[in-house]
Amino acid sequence: MSPTQPEKNSAKSNGHSNEDVDGEHNEWKFRAPYKVHDNDPNFKALYEGSCHCGKVQYQLSREKPISAKFCHCSTCQVLHGAPFQWAAIFHKEDINFTHGHSDLGWYESSEKTTRHKLPCKVSCAYCRSPIMDEGRNMILLFPSLIKFKGRGEKEKFDPECHMFYGNRQLDIKDGRPKWTGINGKSELVEDSPVEMVRKRKREIEEEKEKGVEGEKKREKI
Repeated sequence: MSPTQPEKNSAKSNGHSNEDVDGEHNEWKFRAPYKVHDNDPNFKALYEGSCHCGKVQYQLSREKPISAKFCHCSTCQVLHGAPFQWAAIFHKEDINFTHGHSDLGWYESSEKTTRHKLPCKVSCAYCRSPIMDEGRNMILLFPSLIKFKGRGEKEKFDPECHMFYGNRQLDIKDGRPKWTGINGKSELVEDSPVEMVRKRKREIEEEKEKGVEGEKKREKI
């Protein structure tokens, strides 16, 4: 959906140049998660975050992420240059970019293209700090970019589990659930909570039984 003229005028009155606002190539700036919530009474900023150089700055309106995880997949390891990634999931409407609309770059890892093609990686085009992963419906942010005011705020972003732990570069004995692949769809390993391991084993057995029953029904047809 194209931006309205009042939306363009509002962006310009808040310091954005004509080059940053006009034209079809700028329409993405008026859609979530990039839409600016200037003077929006429904958007209450609770957190602030920025890239390393400060050209890209944003606010968050949700007190706690929908979920938070440590991801050990090889793509995260390479793109972040780290053993694993700390990620928090938010709705696209939860973020408000206050600076840096013109200083963002995209990368779609499957096709290795810099076109804005979802899902994609979003980073600062100047210092290259990873800003977020933009999915089709959600965004995945990196809490290390957020300026927490205290331990209490940071604890709200504590990871619930480890994903792709089977691809880990180091062991982390923290008692959190550790999935070999995607959480809830793979096996639990290492020091995962015992009850969760037992529950997952029962689920796997039930899935196998359903598969066998389905195969028998197909053979009878």
